[in-house]
Amino acid sequence: QVQLVESGGGLVQAGDSLRLSCTASGRASGRTLNMYPVTWFRQAPGKERQFVAGISGDDINTTYEDSVKGRFIISRDNAKNMVFLQMNNLKPEDTAVYYCAAQRRLWGGAFRSDAGVDYWGKGTLVTVAS
Repeated sequence: QVQLVESGGGLVQAGDSLRLSCTASGRASGRTLNMYPVTWFRQAPGKERQFVAGISGDDINTTYEDSVKGRFIISRDNAKNMVFLQMNNLKPEDTAVYYCAAQRRLWGGAFRSDAGVDYWGKGTLVTVAS
């Protein structure tokens, strides 16, 4: 069983930055993120889960939700089997639980939908105070 594990959440003030990390644990975890496309989603209280940012397995393509473009950066380090979400100029509306998700498609393209996700993390809470 493979689990994705997020870290880096916390309580910050508006305008601050945070960097979220996503890694894998369990059997076959060495391949789980390496070369597979990974996406960050978030879910605010009382709202549906929302796409945030995705990166392709080959680290060439990225895609972002409009409200985070220019503020968030998704990146990966395949040598370390990790994916990151650098969040700058945070706003109170960014408050949510952030989840990383992966599709088991070798060198797959970046994805925006939660349909077809093979692995999920349990999430990390980001709270942005005004």
